[in-house]
Amino acid sequence: MTRHGDSLGRAEKTLRASAPHALLEVVQSTLATDFAATAVELLLADYRLSMLQPVTELPHTATPLPIRTTTAGRAFTAQHVLLEPGPDAEGIVILLPVTVRGDRLGILRAQLPATPTDDEQDALAALATMLGHELIVAERDTDLYLQARRRERLSLAAEMQWQLLPGRGCARAEYSLGGQLEPAYTIGGDNFDWSTSAEYLTVTVSNGMGQGIEAALLTNLAISALRNARRAGLDIADQACLADQALYAQYGGTQHVATLLMRFEVASGRVGVIDAGSPRVLRLRDGLVELIEFEAQLPLGMFDSTDYREQFFQVEPGDRLVIVSDGVHAAQAPTGSEYGMTNLDLAILTSSNLPASEAARAIITELLDYHEDTDLLDDAVVVCIDWNNPRGD
Repeated sequence: MTRHGDSLGRAEKTLRASAPHALLEVVQSTLATDFAATAVELLLADYRLSMLQPVTELPHTATPLPIRTTTAGRAFTAQHVLLEPGPDAEGIVILLPVTVRGDRLGILRAQLPATPTDDEQDALAALATMLGHELIVAERDTDLYLQARRRERLSLAAEMQWQLLPGRGCARAEYSLGGQLEPAYTIGGDNFDWSTSAEYLTVTVSNGMGQGIEAALLTNLAISALRNARRAGLDIADQACLADQALYAQYGGTQHVATLLMRFEVASGRVGVIDAGSPRVLRLRDGLVELIEFEAQLPLGMFDSTDYREQFFQVEPGDRLVIVSDGVHAAQAPTGSEYGMTNLDLAILTSSNLPASEAARAIITELLDYHEDTDLLDDAVVVCIDWNNPRGD
């Protein structure tokens, strides 16, 4: 085993044995001992994906870095290892993406005495990925990393919705996807979910009625019911039926959840769809954006024992699908003008060269810019899916 391989092996064992809140200390020790690093920071992306927040003993005790205008932000956005001169032109600062299976967590930043070799960069990148996996596990047992992501306090409804998410990105050879919620710190009833297996990718976008805690409770019940049915091995039509029954049993038709369910057959690109409400699907193919229309069915929980019917369409290699809630396509600016499909189409085209996770964030950013930095009047969800050729031909 190489020297760097020995270093990574030791770091992995130490990370797994360390206290959940002490992961950064292990990485700092490894980088100081094996790479002569003099300063090491972990920067985690905030909920809005606008800032990289330093992990410190107490939240908000160090200055965050804007993602749009810093080298660390560019490394996060592009998901590439980047180098920049050290403070006072001493040494080199290396910026390493901390990402787990397509879910972008942040950046590991280290000051080194000299430019690392390619082998050293590979070892450092592997250490950052290793740290990412340990962060996901550690979040079960400590609030440190969740606190570090917050630029402000979350509302209780937002706390519930963020904890309900599977992540903000996922990547496999066949596809990559990313999602974003806004307003990030006060989100109420909108949510998204996904699950992958060898045969299928299942994606759900939901828009619950109302605002605040009542909307969050409603959506939580809907997502939990859909997961319960999915994990029982049922198809998406039966998933919708059982979730519909659960919501109607609880609310008697007074509350409902507009929901889009999609199940992608990985081997063929055939997609089954249940369109039970307001979320819309737009396809970017060969430079053209097209709204994919389905037979509209009733939102979940509106009536007792609704019968849901699955529809189908085909995705091709190179397709990008963008799923948006009505808080995006029907949003209104402070002037009263509707954001509309024209602006949405333009945002999709403008972000077409970005990876799926970054494109979802960019589309939300365009929506926020349209609102002139005022609060959105409704929750907004964007989920972006890039479909690759599973056979490689």
